[in-house]
Amino acid sequence: MSGPHPLPRSVHVSLENHKGPVNVARYAKGTAKYILTGGQDRTIKLWNANLGTEIKTFAAHGYEVLSISVSHDNAKFASSGGDRSVFLWDVATGVTSRRIAGHAGKIYAVEFNEDATVVASGSFDATVKLWDLRQPIQVLDEARDAVQTIHVGSNTIITGSVDGHVRTYDLRKGELRSDFIGHPVTSLVPTKDNQTLLVTTLDSHVRLMDATTGKMLNDFSGHTNTSYRCRGCFGHGEANVVLGDENGMVWAWDLLDAKVMPPNPPPKAHQKVITWTEHHPTDANEMFTASADGTVKVWRHPDTGS
Repeated sequence: MSGPHPLPRSVHVSLENHKGPVNVARYAKGTAKYILTGGQDRTIKLWNANLGTEIKTFAAHGYEVLSISVSHDNAKFASSGGDRSVFLWDVATGVTSRRIAGHAGKIYAVEFNEDATVVASGSFDATVKLWDLRQPIQVLDEARDAVQTIHVGSNTIITGSVDGHVRTYDLRKGELRSDFIGHPVTSLVPTKDNQTLLVTTLDSHVRLMDATTGKMLNDFSGHTNTSYRCRGCFGHGEANVVLGDENGMVWAWDLLDAKVMPPNPPPKAHQKVITWTEHHPTDANEMFTASADGTVKVWRHPDTGS
């Protein structure tokens, strides 16, 4: 094995139609090159990442958009933000099919389960609510501060809170394991096998945790992340860790030895904090970064073209 795949470092296109910060961006599922972005301007936009063109604007939110989750078949997506409601959208028609109210504060995180029959929402009100798209099935109220990030697995729900805890709910056994990280948790991303978990915290560290025991397996640092939710991710093949920081720099580390991949320090990619970084689900040569500077940049290797 030759080590981690190099990070895509050439800007392919820049998506610039949002007015103000882009808070969240998500790839469509599968091999397609489509990106959904959500902004401070209350809109969600669908883009063709190959061409850099905006396909559609989804406008129904009355406040900023903070989270987006795309269904497995790309036919619908859920969004949330300052409205205190979960919005369900039909991609083809561009309209909301349902709005689910029930939180007492802004909703930072919304995630579908695998077949998009259940949606989980995490809020400033320190609760996570599970909805069968009609009513709340369950309320998880163990957090003592805002819930910023959620992962919904087949049998588990994992949440990260500003109270410094990662909480893993085993839905089959009805058990909860709480791992105290000690700093506000703003992002968590599991590996495909759900054995390990990438946890981003506001102490300028990203930690790789064992999902079963909560033990820390590795620690990635060098970047600056003390005030904002900066969502990191795994690179291609989960051989490296990628994170855009508050200085607008995109960092990458080797998963195994936690060394910063060159260049170190990395060049400035955005003028403001990078809020969201996501690698394409199937293409080794593409990722994007979304920023408070109002742009989303699609990155590729210079030799791969379109």
